[in-house]
Amino acid sequence: MNKIRAISLLLMFLCGAFIATSCSEGQKTSEKTASSEAKVDDKSEEKQKTVLFFGDSMSAGYGVDQEEAFPALIQKKIDSLGLPYKVINGGLSGETSASGLSRIDWFLEAKPDIFILELGGNDGLRGIKLSTTQENLQGIIDKVQKEYPSAKILLAGMQIPPNMGEAYTTDFKEIFPSLAEQNDLILIPFLLEGVGGNPDLNQPDGIHPTAEGHKIVAKTVWKYLEPEL
Repeated sequence: MNKIRAISLLLMFLCGAFIATSCSEGQKTSEKTASSEAKVDDKSEEKQKTVLFFGDSMSAGYGVDQEEAFPALIQKKIDSLGLPYKVINGGLSGETSASGLSRIDWFLEAKPDIFILELGGNDGLRGIKLSTTQENLQGIIDKVQKEYPSAKILLAGMQIPPNMGEAYTTDFKEIFPSLAEQNDLILIPFLLEGVGGNPDLNQPDGIHPTAEGHKIVAKTVWKYLEPEL
């Protein structure tokens, strides 16, 4: 009887040790799996980059739903291609180059990998001194380049109606290629190419694109943005 009891106790001990070892191994495996998954998540987080649109009512999508504005359409295009980029829309209706310069620091916290500058149109419509507009836009570019030297900067060119006179209109248009050349930026020659001046693609004010107009603007921007992605 003593022998049987001893054998039984030995078997119980061995089973307990086996179960404990299995649990320990299982726990280690679970920990390894969780750790691996966390690393994968961290990598995906690290890989995601930022495209920042910094502009006025054009970027903000004045008069249309946010999802119809061209920055949102760019995000949809990026997502459809599975590219690791997140679009931030920093557009504000009524924004001038001066007010843009005053608020750029806050938006730079987004750490943009690609920065699309779309400002100046309201300056032109208000007849603001051209040298002032150019200085403000240069100030924004300087801040981006200083904070994020590796960021790609795209500059959206703009044109205005000839209300302010032919000389002002022509010189205003030249601000953008001039800045692009001086700072080695990627120039979108005219943001509203194929849209500006077309009543079918603009809202009643004749300035802001309709939802259909934004689709064309998105295609124009994509042409210059895609190679940088």
